[in-house]
Amino acid sequence: MNSENEPVEVPITDVFDLHPFAPRDVKAAVEAYLEEAHARGFTALRIIHGRGIGVQREMVRKTLARTPYVLEFRDAPEGAGGWGATLVTLRQP
Repeated sequence: MNSENEPVEVPITDVFDLHPFAPRDVKAAVEAYLEEAHARGFTALRIIHGRGIGVQREMVRKTLARTPYVLEFRDAPEGAGGWGATLVTLRQP
């Protein structure tokens, strides 16, 4: 079996770092993370997407904008990643 195709278990905490994911997997990973974080009752999250040229940041924000239980999102403060991370507020489950 090819280990590249095996699912990776990601711990669900209030911080989700996208650096370990291949770009093609980021959208699905964010969607799954949001669903699980919401189900577990998290209301404040930080998604670390990195600064780069902004492609992952934009994809994350498009996903957040169309997720019904996301109340708001914004850049993290400079000490928590600045524009390389997004803070997210979720509605109570």
